[in-house]
Amino acid sequence: MKNSKLRKLSKNPYVLIGGIIMGLVLAMIILGIFWMPYEPTKMSASEKLQGISLRHIMGTDNMGRDVFSRVMYGSRVTLMIAIGTIIIGAGVGTIIGAITGYYGGMIDEVTMRVIDALFAFPSILLALVIVSVFGVGWTQLVISLGIAFVPSFARIVRGEVLRCKNMDYIENARLQGVSDLRMIFLHILPNIKGVLASSILIGFNNAVLAEAGLSYLGVGSQPPYASLGRMLSDAQQYMFTRPSYVLCPGIVIVLMVLGFAFLGEGIKRWE
Repeated sequence: MKNSKLRKLSKNPYVLIGGIIMGLVLAMIILGIFWMPYEPTKMSASEKLQGISLRHIMGTDNMGRDVFSRVMYGSRVTLMIAIGTIIIGAGVGTIIGAITGYYGGMIDEVTMRVIDALFAFPSILLALVIVSVFGVGWTQLVISLGIAFVPSFARIVRGEVLRCKNMDYIENARLQGVSDLRMIFLHILPNIKGVLASSILIGFNNAVLAEAGLSYLGVGSQPPYASLGRMLSDAQQYMFTRPSYVLCPGIVIVLMVLGFAFLGEGIKRWE
């Protein structure tokens, strides 16, 4: 049964398309760990804003840095920030949602009112408020986005726990004297893994966009280091004179978002 479900998942067109897209992006990121054409922070006054050529396959930026090398490096930074964001957001949000959904009562009421209040703010705006407290930089951005993503995961997990906690297999486990923690983490959460996996992939999608938006505003990766959002910010004034400078990081952002979106939709349909 499990193998048949995995085969069905592997043949899902959404999963196939998403896997191919993300495979290409990950291949570039992994290649960039071991090899880059140029040092991504190396500047050359004589090679500013060059077009696409055999020497620089994506051209150079306004500081004479190789755009392809910076895209390789920036993609890694953007993905790592997204991973850190999801670890915090999904980890904390899942625990909060599971506990509030399972116990209910006053714990649920108070926690969900706080979650509702946080939901009143768009995630990027909430992250900007948190960044203003912690300061700018990669670590601060991961913490800020992670906190901003907690409410959405908490609500999703809470809803699934509320749906599952009165099912027959949970009642049977309760009659056998299974502890609450074992009930939550060994009986309920494994049975909502499909919804949680789909939510995590969609969360990656949103985290990439959020990182790009905040770095574009200057509160993420700081010069001379690159992220995809930071590259878009640096390139905006050269949109018409050197379009490859803008298009290359923009296309990678679009590919990441599409890849995670297709994978998330595929898992949702699989379930």
